[in-house]
Formats: sequence, structure tokens, C-alpha cells
Amino acid sequence: METLETRVAAHYTTQDLLERIEKALQEQGVDVATVDDLKPVDEFHTGGLEATDALLSQLEITPETRVLDIGCGLGGTARHIVHRYGAHVTGIDLTPLFVEVGNALNARVHLDEAIDLKVASATALPMEDAAFDLVTMFHVGMNIADKEHLFAEAARVLKPGGRFALFDVMRDDSADDLQFPLPWSEMPQTSFVDPGSAYEEAGAAVGLTLHGQRYRRDFALSYFSHVFQAIEKAGGPPPLGIHLLMGDTAGEKLKNYVANVEAHRIAPVEMIFDKP
Repeated sequence: METLETRVAAHYTTQDLLERIEKALQEQGVDVATVDDLKPVDEFHTGGLEATDALLSQLEITPETRVLDIGCGLGGTARHIVHRYGAHVTGIDLTPLFVEVGNALNARVHLDEAIDLKVASATALPMEDAAFDLVTMFHVGMNIADKEHLFAEAARVLKPGGRFALFDVMRDDSADDLQFPLPWSEMPQTSFVDPGSAYEEAGAAVGLTLHGQRYRRDFALSYFSHVFQAIEKAGGPPPLGIHLLMGDTAGEKLKNYVANVEAHRIAPVEMIFDKP
């Protein structure tokens, strides 16, 4: 039976993804890939690596930190955390193809012993209570209708003193309908973009306190302005990039995303929550 979660997973499933990534690497002259070589395709959120580091730099991460990355995708954030900080990372994602390809990429860059990617739902995490020091989430909440269960699960698996750090696309000042398709959804029925207040309320309901937040609209517009300029100058997208994850409508999805941000319908926002 088709469910919301199966529809979301289907949205992110593209044919021959690993083969196309390997072909793109070859076109760029990469024979033995490194973590850095994979960055153009495995940071599937606004701002890519720059945005990842912007959030992670506000956190304390050491080799002893146990990290859970919700909505891990191809494992890009997990690989970056291991590569930069030496921590152990577990990642979960609804899309079996992403997990399969992510594990293959982990093995290719020799980080498979430090990273454990598995298929699972953010609202029903298959982990023990208080198992992690840090939970991260990059551009995932837009596919989750039940923010209350999302936060309840994040709080449950966090140790006392742990943090839930996220970077999501949220509703901005305008209440106008969003323009589709978008990177996370082809249609309104699988898009659940909520205002920041919904995240705050969901966190407070399970005892998480908001440590800080940052509105990243200007960053997003500047980032995509440079992206579009580079694509125009090159006469098309590079061989390796997040367009490989979005199918034939990748360009339309990105343009609609930017149009929605420009119209103040949505904006990416960082939030960091503490568990007492």
C-alpha cells in the first residue's frame, strides 16, 4: 500500500544513480575519489558544504561524539563529520537507493567502518534511548508532516546535554501558495513546509530548549545567484552535482525554489535545540 513515506522515497529515487556518479567522476578525471571529490553531489541542501560547515561550526564535535544524521541522503554530511572531526556517525533515510549508494561511497573513500547508514523513518527511529550526543538534520523537515513525532524521536535518542541541530526550509512572511515542483516535492501533497514556530513548539513539547536560530534567506539567494551564473557561463551544469538527484526537472525545481525564496514564501533557517 502506498503511504506518504513511500511517496517521499519514490520522489528521491533515480535510476542508475551510482553509475551516473561514477561516470561524472570519470568525466572530471577522478579515478580514486576522496570525500572532497563527492561534495558537489552529496550535500543535497541549500549552500552545500558552506552551509554544512556554517551549522557544524556552532557545535562541539570531537572523536568521542556520537552523531545521528536524520535524512542522511547519500551520506555527505556523515562523511564530512567523520573526515573533519573523527566522530562516529549513524545516518538514516527513507530512500533505500540513497542508503545503498551512500554505503557504496563510504566504502570507496574508506570510511565505512566509521559510518553506519540504514533505511529508517525519522518518526520511528530504530535506536535506543540516549544513544547520541548530537542529532543533525539538513533539509528534511519539509517532507515530514508530523513535526511532533520528529522532535519526540530526536529528543528520545539524545543523551542529557545533547543537541539537535537542523537546517530546514521554513515558511517565511508570505502565506501565498508555493510554486512547484521543488527539490523535495513535485506537488503540495508531499510538501510540509512549516514556520519556525512549529519547530519551536514541537521542541518545547518534548523538553528541548531553543539555543539559537539563524535566518539564511540572503545566504540562499547569494548562493544560487553564483550557481546559476556558473551554469550559464559553462553552458550547462557540471558533470557531478545535485541535479543528478532531481531528475529531468532539476533546473525547474531550483528556479522555483529561488522564486519562492525571493517572494518571501520560504527561507532556509538554522535552529539548534538543547536537551537538558
